[in-house]
Amino acid sequence: MSSHESQLHLGVFLRGVGHHLASWRSPLVTSGSEISFTHYRHLARTAERGKFDMVFLGDSVCVRERPEGVKREILQRLGHLVHFEPLTLLSALSTATTHVGLVGTASTTYNEPYHVARKFASLDHISDGRAGWNVVTSTSLAEANNFNREEHLGHAERYVRANEFVDVVVGLWDSWDDDAFVADKAEGIYFDEDKVFEINHRGAHFNVKGPLNLSRPPQGHPVIVQAGSSDAGKDLAARTAEVVFTAQRTLKEGQAFYRSLKDRMSKYGRAPDELKIMPGVFTVVGRTQEEADDKYGHLQELVDPKVGVAMLSRTTGIDLSAYPLDAPLPRFGGNNVQQARPELIDALAEREHLTIWQTILAIAGARGHHVLIGTPERIADELEERFKGEAADGFNLMPPYLPGGLEDFVDLVVPELQRRGLFRTEYQGSTLRDHLGLARPANVNKVRADARAQA
Repeated sequence: MSSHESQLHLGVFLRGVGHHLASWRSPLVTSGSEISFTHYRHLARTAERGKFDMVFLGDSVCVRERPEGVKREILQRLGHLVHFEPLTLLSALSTATTHVGLVGTASTTYNEPYHVARKFASLDHISDGRAGWNVVTSTSLAEANNFNREEHLGHAERYVRANEFVDVVVGLWDSWDDDAFVADKAEGIYFDEDKVFEINHRGAHFNVKGPLNLSRPPQGHPVIVQAGSSDAGKDLAARTAEVVFTAQRTLKEGQAFYRSLKDRMSKYGRAPDELKIMPGVFTVVGRTQEEADDKYGHLQELVDPKVGVAMLSRTTGIDLSAYPLDAPLPRFGGNNVQQARPELIDALAEREHLTIWQTILAIAGARGHHVLIGTPERIADELEERFKGEAADGFNLMPPYLPGGLEDFVDLVVPELQRRGLFRTEYQGSTLRDHLGLARPANVNKVRADARAQA
């Protein structure tokens, strides 16, 4: 019997002035907002007004969207080149909100587990249990060059490292039992020595003794989010993740991914409802279809062909600059940078017989994610179909431009989802785990210590 929930989950991926490739050129946005705390505070409060489960911040540790070897003349035409460090911004946003979850990205390739464990535990304490960690392995040579590397690690090695990295972080979060700090002033005892755990991890990539110099987070573990859709990514998610952000353009593709990932979980002793699958969805909302089409058309007209070719070249891993725009998109497969996304775009171009320019326009908004353009009713229809058809447990909204794209969804689509009984009208809890219906995890170190004591 299916354990699929009766109400869907909603997150919003906050990306500068919007997800559309040309959003920064539109008069609908304010230039410089991508480095304005006031802008992000308004967005987080808007998401909270819409009763969203969470806000989500991506990240890269280089100049974002920089295709390797791109000419400066093209580089200067790209938007979203600068952005805040996520944990700093989310900590500030935690003081401006009370309920919405706060999910930030941190790379397992260019960080150390102790740092990540400490930062996200701190955010969970600061926000009273609203933190989530989006686990990524990074995707570009430009990042490698900022961290003493001449080459980016291979795909397989990145995921081996990531698996070990997550295990170390979880172990560090569980360094202390929930009631370890007794603070007995009369006896002068600050903590119970039987309730602190050194993890003493020794592995292929990390040697970490512990314990973490911070008490156990309010949620036990901040929610673990993952976005990989390759086989290695799906295995990591099935074993460790609690939310998966993925790109699936069709209902059939979404259902296949949903079943594949949920079916893998039993191998790791996990139940399907311990993981929420939330595909990205790019929405352009209008009170009429014509209004929505006009908004989308306005953004599409601003796409610079040179920028589009650079973006598609980076995503596919092949240099398209020498091809005419009206040529068919050359066939290709995965690469060392990414595997699932190039394959998705390859399948899209083949299925719809797209030229290079048509492919650019098809992914200019959502970079391969599902695109919905229409009235609140039409958008709600498609979200409902995918949710009830078990292609998704919810969705991660990717507004085309900000703040207007998010405000349109909150003001027009959320009420329609609520009218249908598909989305909450009020928060029922205060933590991100409460919103997502996820249990507070047991302390893994305590479980192991108890098992050893009984052996």
